[in-house]
Amino acid sequence: MNKETDNIKAGKLYLCATPIGNLEDITFRVLNTLKEVDLIAAEDTRHTIKLLNHFDIRTPMTSYHEYNKVDKAKQLVDKLCHGVNIALVTDAGTPGISDPGEELVCQCYEAGIEVTSLPGPVACVTALTLSGLSTRRFCFEAFLPVDKKERVWILEELKKETRTIIVYEAPHHLVRTLKELGEVLGEERKITICRELTKKYEEVYRTTFRLALERYEREEPKGEFVIVIAGKKIADMQKEQQRSWEDLCIEEHMEIYMKQGMEKKEAMKMVSKDRGVSKREIYRLLISH
Repeated sequence: MNKETDNIKAGKLYLCATPIGNLEDITFRVLNTLKEVDLIAAEDTRHTIKLLNHFDIRTPMTSYHEYNKVDKAKQLVDKLCHGVNIALVTDAGTPGISDPGEELVCQCYEAGIEVTSLPGPVACVTALTLSGLSTRRFCFEAFLPVDKKERVWILEELKKETRTIIVYEAPHHLVRTLKELGEVLGEERKITICRELTKKYEEVYRTTFRLALERYEREEPKGEFVIVIAGKKIADMQKEQQRSWEDLCIEEHMEIYMKQGMEKKEAMKMVSKDRGVSKREIYRLLISH
């Protein structure tokens, strides 16, 4: 802060989660905050005005979106430094999750501005809890990258992911994404496709990539989609690793560990573990060569 703002109490940034479909999902705390702040920064003011009108909220708005996020964040931080309290809302869900809010939050912290988050709806968690897949460990990929090289790299990374995976997709890209994910992760991988979450025509479709692709090649996808994907089974990864070791002869396999400084006995133990056989069998194979 400069000398002009030294004696001014800085404002606060409120990250306000808004409904992802059903207006009844908004919290009392968010409603009160939207009424009490000085300014609402909205991803799309045309969309947010419908929400504000529904709840009779008259707070002024300004646009804050992907295409102005850096420069507009600087302007908003300046207002915060001058004591203006600001609520940040996205089109649907929690600000900062797969939207430009993260840039504003980062700049606020750099400027010493207090930030708080008012919890509420978020599509990825809602879909995860509905999926029937493991919820203990999961990773959120949001929308897959548009850039071809980056997309290929991410898909390759997901190939060995053991956690449940959550991906967002728009209807006009759904078939392509299902096809690419199925080719990389296996067309029989278990998935749950959630559509129009919390809305009148909400659908939870438990299926596989193969069956989902067959369906959406026949019928036009409609609505916003969240794809929840079962992680790769650790047992399958172990089997694949075992098969890769079997491509080596026993002597080559032993040499890998002995080059790392292991004693022959310890190397035999590791080789037997890698191949899923007994140390006695490894010893027998070594002396037979």
